[in-house]
Amino acid sequence: MTPFPRAARRSLSAALLPLVLVAPPAAARSPAPVHVEGMVSAADPRAAAAGAEILKAGGSATDAALAVMLALNVVEPQSSGIGGGGFLLRGDARGGVETIDGRERAPAAADGQWFLRDGKPLPFGEVIPGGRSVGVPGALALAAEAHKRYGKLPWARLFQPAIRLARDGFLVTPRLNATLARAARSATFDPDSRALYYTADGSPVAVGTRLKNPALAATLAQVAARGITAFYTGANAAAIAREVSTARVGASPLTEADVAAYRAPLREPLCGMYRQWRICGMGPPSSGATTVYAILKQLERFDLTALGPQSPVAWHLIAESMRLAYADRERYLGDADFVKVPVTGLMDPAYLATRSALIDPAKTLALVSAGTPPGAQRLARADGPPQEEHGTTHFVAVDRWGSAVSYTNTIESAFGSGLMVNGYFLNNELTDFNFAPTTDGKPAANAVAGGKRPRSSMSPTLIYDAAGHLRLAVGAAGGTTIPAQVAKAIIGVLDWNLPAQQAIALPVLYSPGATVFVEKGSAHEALIPALQALGHADVRPREASFKANAVEVVAGKLVGAADPRSEGAAATP
Repeated sequence: MTPFPRAARRSLSAALLPLVLVAPPAAARSPAPVHVEGMVSAADPRAAAAGAEILKAGGSATDAALAVMLALNVVEPQSSGIGGGGFLLRGDARGGVETIDGRERAPAAADGQWFLRDGKPLPFGEVIPGGRSVGVPGALALAAEAHKRYGKLPWARLFQPAIRLARDGFLVTPRLNATLARAARSATFDPDSRALYYTADGSPVAVGTRLKNPALAATLAQVAARGITAFYTGANAAAIAREVSTARVGASPLTEADVAAYRAPLREPLCGMYRQWRICGMGPPSSGATTVYAILKQLERFDLTALGPQSPVAWHLIAESMRLAYADRERYLGDADFVKVPVTGLMDPAYLATRSALIDPAKTLALVSAGTPPGAQRLARADGPPQEEHGTTHFVAVDRWGSAVSYTNTIESAFGSGLMVNGYFLNNELTDFNFAPTTDGKPAANAVAGGKRPRSSMSPTLIYDAAGHLRLAVGAAGGTTIPAQVAKAIIGVLDWNLPAQQAIALPVLYSPGATVFVEKGSAHEALIPALQALGHADVRPREASFKANAVEVVAGKLVGAADPRSEGAAATP
């Protein structure tokens, strides 16, 4: 285990500094090529250790990331696993980036009425736990595609750490225990999960309990031996279809054919320049790359370095940029296989300059609406209330050859749909669709359709310098706050010259609309009066549901970072 560096003492600007043009970050922080054995950062130290074990055995960053995903399914079952999906970014030592889409798909029978009753959207609480929220899982299809392209070790070897944890047991952590207590409605929905994670009197298994999951160990062993056909066909596929179609709440027509038809396609990475750095992320159905990049690019004309992380003006500017970026996200982002998403326009520097010109450092915008990026079709802005989400995880791996993987995996809410199959939870990702297919008679980009992938906020990101050297691999968990968390971490590293650990630890400000949310209990609460003085009428504290992980390169060395709000850790081989 590699300890995180001590926080460096820094002079932070707390005053409302005047606006000046941006200067590039200090050249001393420009990274050199990496010559190390590799590093992993994950939301649980046992999963990080699994990835480090694979790196030590000669595995690639992809191999390590897949081992982390499998291990997290065991030790962090509330957040991720093979019953869900995700997005993987892989960058090579020259800065070439490829992305794989493992986002879940709606059953073929799904349509615009999926979440409606008598023409009105169902309450979120009536959809989960239950079968109507379940999409066809994509995690293992993504894993197989990634391993085929970038793996070095045998497929079965990647499963061994997770199989050991599930078979021999792992100790229950405070985070898992607390989530079992908080999300008991979903975690106890299925008799199998209730028997596994709760005692006879209905209490969550205690912290420190050694917990074994033999059903999951057997499932992983089958997939390790036979490949993903053991998951997407045969008994396991039949079990998924049966569990969803006979669920006591929200039974829905997901079939074995839906499961067997799943594929994890390669997507074009979305990359753009922010100052002298190349920022790469995941395109549709993720809204991550376009939203993160818009937040950053719209801030490029401001000298955030001079303002510093204690300045109310800096956070005001970030809030305004978020409002503009999230407005575009709501209107235009969806599954590009089904709707036209103007990704080129949304990433266009000239368009983002026009959006940036709306930002005033002295006052807030009275009204924020979506813009019209080049190539856009006018689609309804189908606003839905952001749902609290605790079922996502992010992890990063870098190998000795300089390849890096930034991978976000999810089952959506805590314990997903609450339905358990063969030791793992099925996701509730379909709740990421807009429940209403139209707004004011116009179609929503993120409406439900058969075979469609719901819009996601997951924002795995890779950042390179002008020479193609890796600078930062980062991502986060936390529903629609994910782009805000990732953008904040990037600003912390690139503009405020903070170590990634300190940048991740910075309080989160989240401003998807008229309300500015600041992290409850953090230093941001002291900024509320200053933000109100800048015109933000509705500024309120928000409970933290944040979790980020990163690996950065500093002077040719890898430095891991994990969110102090989580149980995360970094590990080396």
